[in-house]
Amino acid sequence: MSNISKNSEILFLYDAKLSNPNGDMDNENKPRMDYDTDTNLVSDVRLKRYIRDYYEKVLEKEIFVTENAKNAQERGTQLNRNNLTHKDLIDCKLFGAVFATTGGNDHYTGPLQFNWGYSLNPVEISETSTITSSFSSGEGIGKDFRVKYSLIAFSGGLNARTAKSVDLEEKDIALFDQVIVNAIPFNRTRSKIGQTPRLYMRVELNDDKTVLKDLREYISLDYNVDNSYNVRGTDDYSLNVDKLIDYLSNESSSIKKMYLWTDDSFSIILDKFKASFSNKVGEINPKIQG
Repeated sequence: MSNISKNSEILFLYDAKLSNPNGDMDNENKPRMDYDTDTNLVSDVRLKRYIRDYYEKVLEKEIFVTENAKNAQERGTQLNRNNLTHKDLIDCKLFGAVFATTGGNDHYTGPLQFNWGYSLNPVEISETSTITSSFSSGEGIGKDFRVKYSLIAFSGGLNARTAKSVDLEEKDIALFDQVIVNAIPFNRTRSKIGQTPRLYMRVELNDDKTVLKDLREYISLDYNVDNSYNVRGTDDYSLNVDKLIDYLSNESSSIKKMYLWTDDSFSIILDKFKASFSNKVGEINPKIQG
């Protein structure tokens, strides 16, 4: 068993075309937005749901936060009946959980956490379509809100000290590197189809003390269209990572290795990192065996 002993910083990008990345139930299920900046927002909870579903439904691994359990107490009872603990559940080992127990709750802080995601481009919402659903009680009609195009960036971090308390191993993180790339395309529901992962990077540091800044601060878009609101796909912009390369170069003495995956439309970024950090870049193969 090889437990995690080094911190990591994570950058994850995916885009959404005519889909609803994260509906706000308090606002007609519209995509979550910061209307001051026209920025599309996605919660860390939504991202973790994608990941949990992939572990459970594709890899058939036991998880704590299932879609079927009504609450934490019910789920805790099920697990106790099966003699399972938080260390047996991959989502607890990654993200943490609260177990309902007699006399109180057992709280486990997950070593892997994400900030809220936000779009790198200003986003417009399409409000033109209407959905109609038939029920035994009658017919329901409502609007179907979707983003026209959104390139969403998430920042995350892996805390090695916290990982020790849940026995998170190197093999668990190696598998996670693959899962996060596969999880979103797997979720092909009506409102979520049209989302594609574009870039995933995990920067492994030399120890459990060093942390880096939010890597999103060092990336930006160079537009190939006259108006940034007119972006509709990857051909309409290029991702500028020059400042990110400069920042990581300055922090190079603190970095052990960079694990990087890009899809075909972002492949030039992989080439840039290989050229700048040839001895530290490891490519992630997204194909999960077995």
